Amino acid sequence: MNDTRYLAFAGRLLIGLPFILFGVGKATAYSATVTMIDAAGLPVPPLSFFGAVTLEIVGGALLVAGYKVRPIAGLLALFSMVTAFYFHSSLGDQNTFVHFFKNVMLTGGLLQVAAFGSGAFSLDAYLTDRRARSNPPAAVQQAAL
Repeated sequence: MNDTRYLAFAGRLLIGLPFILFGVGKATAYSATVTMIDAAGLPVPPLSFFGAVTLEIVGGALLVAGYKVRPIAGLLALFSMVTAFYFHSSLGDQNTFVHFFKNVMLTGGLLQVAAFGSGAFSLDAYLTDRRARSNPPAAVQQAAL
């Protein structure tokens, strides 16, 4: 057995759970979050709020589950960079500086997931294996006859 097959899951878990946590935090603080979005100059703050909360909670959950991780990781990477530039761009402030580069590092991890996929311990792998078993290649079907 290859123990490294669990590393991709561990990585997805460590990246996805904070998205879920922060999405739920935003969802429970509507007024404060919409005010912050408005102050950052993003268009239509209530719509931006809904988009951010949905992407963080649903995207984080899909990432952890390992379902459609390549497009989800790409969306979360884009979201992380947009967030860095809109909310953490005052690099003269040490706290903002740390958050900006945290988002940059997070984007790097998400791009790795987008590039290399979900790994063996994922819903994507399970569904791919299930489809392969239910639709054997034509040569295997002919041999069975």
